[in-house]
Amino acid sequence: MRHDDYITRTSRPEPRFLRRDPVVHADTENRWQGPLDEVALSNFERDGFLWFKGFFSQERMTPFFDELEQMSNDDQLLKQDGVIRDPKSGAIRSVFDMHRISERFAELTRDPRILGMVRQLLGGDVYIHQSRINDKYGFQGAGFDWHSDFETWHAEDGMPRMRAISASIMLTDNNEFNGPLMLIPGSHHQFVPCVGQTPDDNWKSSLKAQEAGVPSQQNLQALVNRGGIQAPKGPAGSLLLFECNVLHASNSNMSPWPRSNLFFVYNSVENALEQPFAADKPRPSFLANRDQPRALDMHDPYRDVRFAKSA
Repeated sequence: MRHDDYITRTSRPEPRFLRRDPVVHADTENRWQGPLDEVALSNFERDGFLWFKGFFSQERMTPFFDELEQMSNDDQLLKQDGVIRDPKSGAIRSVFDMHRISERFAELTRDPRILGMVRQLLGGDVYIHQSRINDKYGFQGAGFDWHSDFETWHAEDGMPRMRAISASIMLTDNNEFNGPLMLIPGSHHQFVPCVGQTPDDNWKSSLKAQEAGVPSQQNLQALVNRGGIQAPKGPAGSLLLFECNVLHASNSNMSPWPRSNLFFVYNSVENALEQPFAADKPRPSFLANRDQPRALDMHDPYRDVRFAKSA
């Protein structure tokens, strides 16, 4: 039986414990080989995320949002498993595998500034574990419950170590009314085991309303009492980098304004997926890239990408 440092999906509550992986993975010699300075690295180590307001211009984001609008009218695309509908309204909630659907999005995953920061934090080459758009239409976009991405990726995808980072790029303005992402600063320092077995084909329901892999209210209360809650807000083009184990959630969109965010998950090439640690079988490839990891190359943006053009 293989060793598991992050046992979860247990039959009874287990205490949370300190993570067994570093937050910044670059060794001392290579820690400064990247665009992030000492203050940024210290903030990421402390909080588990970095916020860059207006990282890209709003004009650069407009074509991406237009492409999302085209997808919402593509009947063939809407029938694919990688398109998740809102449980209440039926509108698009998420579109997965975006870096394989769109050349524009694939190119964005290789932005030199983002890749430079991610490589510095993860201590080497990376590949795309998952890509998606999360969309919340005005007055109807449902929220996402509190969770650690790593807990899900470890349990259901077989990601062995905490060595992945999400880059979230705002395609629309994110404000206090349209369901911005909320994070618990410092929560990434502890792993919170979750109670309950993983249901068969859990992804079919969890992407609409998550139940398995949700921390207890007692753990959430303790972590919020220590770190508080932050909800970075800003214009389209803003960038959020957050560590794979930081607890996060978002409320429903009660405003008339849409909230659309793009997510790229960068995983270290040294952290390739194994068999799931708490599920009977792996999730589909559009949720977890199980190909042999090959490092992203900013100078060769379309290598190994198979675009699934929409009709």
